[in-house]
Amino acid sequence: MHPNAAMLAVVLMGNLMVPFTSAQNEPKINASDQIILSADSTSKPVTLQCNLTTAQTPHKESFWMKNGQEIVNTRTEQRNTLYRITKPRADDSGEYMCVYTFYMAPNANATIEVKAKPDITGHKRSENKNEGENAMLYCKSVGYPHPTWTWRKLDGTSYTDIDNSTGRFFITNRDNYTELNILNLDINTDPGKYECNATNVIGNTAETTILRVRSHLAPLWPFLGVLAEIIILVVIIVVYEKRKTPDDIIDDDEPVGPMKTNSTNNHKDKNIRQRNTK
Repeated sequence: MHPNAAMLAVVLMGNLMVPFTSAQNEPKINASDQIILSADSTSKPVTLQCNLTTAQTPHKESFWMKNGQEIVNTRTEQRNTLYRITKPRADDSGEYMCVYTFYMAPNANATIEVKAKPDITGHKRSENKNEGENAMLYCKSVGYPHPTWTWRKLDGTSYTDIDNSTGRFFITNRDNYTELNILNLDINTDPGKYECNATNVIGNTAETTILRVRSHLAPLWPFLGVLAEIIILVVIIVVYEKRKTPDDIIDDDEPVGPMKTNSTNNHKDKNIRQRNTK
């Protein structure tokens, strides 16, 4: 077949007729090169651009997608389409795609990668558990490409890498998320600082979680404290009562003050009679 023949050829497969499009007749799209976002929070706006330069059938419209999801309010009938990121952050990184639709042909697209160093946006600052329990530490990030995750524990001044070979430590990684599960916590060896590290081709970021492991008796400490206070109070009362002198005890049957005797009353009456006779 001559290269400038009809756009569609027909392949006969028995009684089935399957049309196919020649690669030479596919639409041509000029797209921006990959973009690497700066870690600086004051980075300049970024513009992604696609231009449909060649199409054998009428173009209908175009729109933008990020990581497989259509970006709202980006549909246009223009052959030259732009997508602007005004304040780029690591969260804006990803795989962008401009998609062109046609009335009489399949969609055509071009991909633009926007890359950024991982930025860990969520992790546990600390975790408090009792010995024998299980602990779960996690980290999640933004950034593209998806990072490679590693965990390690700070032992004194050096770090010890953690993997799934011990039987008690289990690491699960999913794109921008990692999880470390520690089974049957040991109060002597497991407490300390644990670091998650996210690394991609642009750079790496790490965050630390402090794991504290308490004794089995930890839940009883509040009760034991109250009980100790009660015992101390009872001892103080008993000692105080035993140290009281007999003089400190007041007999209710004894009069509070001295009683006037009959002789005193008679003496007063005698004085009154003597004054009356004068």
